[in-house]
Amino acid sequence: MGPQQITPKQRGYLIVNSHPAGCAASVRQVWESIPPAPHEGRAPVVLVLGSSAGYGMAVLLAGLRRHGVRGIGVAFENGGTERRTATAGWYRTAEMAELASASGGDLTFLNADAYADGTRAEVLKLLTERYGPVDHLVYSLASPRRTDPATGEVHHSVIKPLGGDYTSPSLVFEDGVPQIGSVHLTAATDAERAATVKVMGGEDWALWVRALADENLLGEGFTTVALSYVGSEITAPVYRQGTIGAAKEDLEATARKLQAEVLAGRGRAFTVVAGAAVTQASTAIPSLALYTSLLRDTLGADGWRTTADQAVDLWAQLTDSTTLNLDDQDRIRLDGWELDPAVQARVRELWADPAGAVAAGAAGPAWFYGQFRGLYGWDVPGVDYAAPVRTDVPWPPRQP
Repeated sequence: MGPQQITPKQRGYLIVNSHPAGCAASVRQVWESIPPAPHEGRAPVVLVLGSSAGYGMAVLLAGLRRHGVRGIGVAFENGGTERRTATAGWYRTAEMAELASASGGDLTFLNADAYADGTRAEVLKLLTERYGPVDHLVYSLASPRRTDPATGEVHHSVIKPLGGDYTSPSLVFEDGVPQIGSVHLTAATDAERAATVKVMGGEDWALWVRALADENLLGEGFTTVALSYVGSEITAPVYRQGTIGAAKEDLEATARKLQAEVLAGRGRAFTVVAGAAVTQASTAIPSLALYTSLLRDTLGADGWRTTADQAVDLWAQLTDSTTLNLDDQDRIRLDGWELDPAVQARVRELWADPAGAVAAGAAGPAWFYGQFRGLYGWDVPGVDYAAPVRTDVPWPPRQP
């Protein structure tokens, strides 16, 4: 397949194609935003599940750039064909592999379903043969479905409130111009709640930790973290008090159970409450786009903490460079910048009249739109979108 010129194919908050050069440039921007640090001695071994996007990607890049980590990233992406491009995560992974190689890193990227027993077996084999015991397992999976490896049943997650319907203002775009709309969600059923917990809760995380323990692949001082979010009371009805919140509560309960049982005397398990971010997962949550835009308006560029900024903070805590910032539920907190009372008070003021904020020229919605498009490699500064590109980029080869 030769080079071709491509343009975005967009439907609402979904872009069904991605730009290879734009995705690569977005990864390089994250990489360059991370302050490098000298690292000596033994390189920590990491296993990042969900390494191709969002916080998983940021944590892997920050670990490599600042701590010289080595190990495995697992993601589930689709390659390009003659009729369509690869997924954005495919192109991002290819660029991460290039950066790792150029920096002398030793990372292997597996394109596989992290929920599957076969993937676990492949990872365990690779660890045994190449990397050895794991020092840090980072669980950052976001998927709309999961196949239970024990039963073969496919569970589908939903984004719905619990206990009652939910209506909220929302942010929509007409030809890139921000508009205020409305979203109405019906309450989830008990079955939908349970299915969401099966997909997004802690069951799969625990399977990974137990698999490592059973194969004696827990490093000395082993630490595992799972990414989570609390967010504002503004979004609580559809997030923390909804089906996703039920899954996050299960994730947090899993951390406590892992620490008390399989990791007792052998390691640590925490959930990490990160701050707001524009990710492919978050754009699927109704009203979160508007909230994030208003939060950005409130904080400005200087007050905003990127996924890379937060990943650097997380690594400092995991490597004992700084004290663990734990709340009363033993969750690592990275979101103080978002939940500062003065910040939230201003966001609530804007939320009371979002149409007025947009009409007054609020910059947050335009920023959000650019960030969202950048997730797929579009509108990334410095990329020549008129130039033909190859879309059949290969998945990174295994390390020799």
